[in-house]
Amino acid sequence: MNLSVLKSIGICLCTATAVPLAAQSAPAFINPHGLSTPRGYSHLVDVPAGTRLVIISGQVALDSAGRIIGVGNMTAQATQVFENLKVALAAAGATFKDVIKLNAYLTSMAKSQAYLDVRDRYVSPTAPPASTTVEVQRLFRDEFLVEVEAIVAVPDK
Repeated sequence: MNLSVLKSIGICLCTATAVPLAAQSAPAFINPHGLSTPRGYSHLVDVPAGTRLVIISGQVALDSAGRIIGVGNMTAQATQVFENLKVALAAAGATFKDVIKLNAYLTSMAKSQAYLDVRDRYVSPTAPPASTTVEVQRLFRDEFLVEVEAIVAVPDK
């Protein structure tokens, strides 16, 4: 698709980098001037060419035997979710430092601080991933309070 076609359907492709792409070897976690200073996430992540992207499906508070952990307890459920993400990351040859995007679905924003406290024990405080957290009416089972999916940029070795 050429640029004139993209313009005609209202799509704009723009890039802004702090480091020339050719010189960049790892994702850059960027908070541009003109946007608010975020707590616990980055506004954008610039992933260099040649990096393998891994998509991790939403994880819920199930242990390896399929038992729900922490019914009614956001801290316990969020901890199990992040432990599940850690297992999935390891299977991809990655760690939480390679996570570039988290999408979290909570059944109550009233419990968001418990979720954030757990999340902050796993993700980098100096280069946190881009993140979206939304409240949903319910997840696929009533017992679940949180579900988190991740996008991971695994550097070539």
